[in-house]
Amino acid sequence: MADTGNIPERKDVPRHLRWQPEDLFQDYGQWKSQLSAAGSKLKVVAGFKHRLPESTDTLYEAVSTYEETAKTVEKVFFYAHLKKDEDNSCSQYQAMLDQAQNLLIQFEAAASFLIPEILSLDEAFLKNALYETRFKDYTHFLNNLLRKKAHVLSSREEEILALSGEIAQAPRYIFSMINDADIKFPRIEDQQGNTIELTKGNFTKFMENRDRKIRKKAFNQLYGTYSKQKNTIAAALAYSVKKDLFYARIRQYGSSLDAALFEDNIPSAVYDNLIESVHNYLPALQQYLAVKQQALKLEKMHSYDLYVPLVEDSQSDYPYQQATSIIKECLKAMGPDYLKIINLAMGNRWIDVVETRGKTSGAYSWGCYDCHPFILLNYQNNLDSMFTIAHELGHAVHSYLSNKNQPYINSSYSIFLAEIASTLNEIMLTEYLLKNNHSREKKIYILNHYLEQFRNTVFRQTMFAEFEKTIHHMAQNQQSLTQKNLSDVYFDLNKKYYGPGLSLDEGIEMEWARIPHFYNSFYVYKYATGFCAASALAQKIRQEQGYLDRYTEFLSSGGSDYAINLLKKLGVDMTKPEPVNLALDSFARLVDQLKDLI
Repeated sequence: MADTGNIPERKDVPRHLRWQPEDLFQDYGQWKSQLSAAGSKLKVVAGFKHRLPESTDTLYEAVSTYEETAKTVEKVFFYAHLKKDEDNSCSQYQAMLDQAQNLLIQFEAAASFLIPEILSLDEAFLKNALYETRFKDYTHFLNNLLRKKAHVLSSREEEILALSGEIAQAPRYIFSMINDADIKFPRIEDQQGNTIELTKGNFTKFMENRDRKIRKKAFNQLYGTYSKQKNTIAAALAYSVKKDLFYARIRQYGSSLDAALFEDNIPSAVYDNLIESVHNYLPALQQYLAVKQQALKLEKMHSYDLYVPLVEDSQSDYPYQQATSIIKECLKAMGPDYLKIINLAMGNRWIDVVETRGKTSGAYSWGCYDCHPFILLNYQNNLDSMFTIAHELGHAVHSYLSNKNQPYINSSYSIFLAEIASTLNEIMLTEYLLKNNHSREKKIYILNHYLEQFRNTVFRQTMFAEFEKTIHHMAQNQQSLTQKNLSDVYFDLNKKYYGPGLSLDEGIEMEWARIPHFYNSFYVYKYATGFCAASALAQKIRQEQGYLDRYTEFLSSGGSDYAINLLKKLGVDMTKPEPVNLALDSFARLVDQLKDLI
């Protein structure tokens, strides 16, 4: 029996498939020097304490000094995180991130006086400052602070909360160590008799395997492995939820959800309406499962059958170079300026492509103001991985344009907007593939893939959002978040969403234990709202002449206004149910189209 499929070491990956952190710092020595330099600036920031009322000159100097120091701290922190993500088992990288986190905490503590003191300024003084031309870049920042005034504490209390930040990250860090460094999965034998190491990165590929025995075994082994850690992971998640509740109470919000939504100025109705709309369309999801069951000729659908394609793709392998060529072709529709940024990313080592031992799982696009974004992949040569490239490139273009066109203080766009550009790229890729493939089987394959993206991004993420809302409500009402309670809640939600047509296998109740987003509370609903907004934008790009210019302006706006307002300028109002319902209507129509093809 051959023994193949070993995860490569980083040093064995070709240089052009690895990102280039030297674009941030040439080497460890330069990073260390900037770490020290950033630390020395903290006293300068702290030196403005109690001085803001002196004059608008002092106020301006304080805010601009804070901004410049924040840029340096961010860059130092990002580089350390980038290196650790290359190899989570490397003690040097762990130490670097620890030092960078300490710097970040110290910076937040040194600057903790700033917001309380700004809010304590005489209102007439602050308004006079806002009339000055030099403050124009800070207008939204300062007005947003005034909106938050009721939830900002005294200078000393803010300093204490800032100092608690490192402790507050413990649940997320502990989970990351379990999930990215310590956990090991068994090996699986494929159809050819080769044994392959199961990883979080290749799990989806196993779930798409045509051999039902193989995907069942992969399913059981993955969740069986997580089950062995269930009490430790449950404790980490429980204390993450308790942390959210602690900060919500300290800042006098009604709930953890209220606190999370307030940050982006999102009405709670947006969250609740999403769940309600998705509940109304659960029959469409369940009809989709029935179509899949019929197409796959299964007596009963199981949890490990959800991801398998309805037909075998005639080009099931998408090597990285082929995938990037296809993506560039499909994104020509977004205009030459957009495509220029895509080419920069692909040709200048912004992207880390290959799964390697110890590397952080999943995918992301991330960066800092003084450098281009970086993209982490764990590429698996399949259609899903090609869509992941398109997705992360959407994030990268959004960040690149925001940083290029906004001052630092306004460059970070709201998380509520973060999934729109990425999802729009996926929609464009889907349409391109459907247009350029004419065989019935190929259309079924691509249509099914899109419906799977929809199921995972709208239905599944909304289920995650409902899970988060439920367990935070339980904590607020002093109910224990034990492993059993968490699993029971998660199992019941699966039953509600997928209905009687899906046989829920033992192990699915442990899926919550492998979702890193739960440690960044109330984030996942934004995948669903983002997908729905992107669906509306794609339709407008197709139908309205000149709309691409408005879309580019949106991507260049960063955080210069509230997310809801920026979308309204594009003609998409997420405070109303229409964008979500329109997207769900399209899902139902595509299910009917798939049924007709089968």
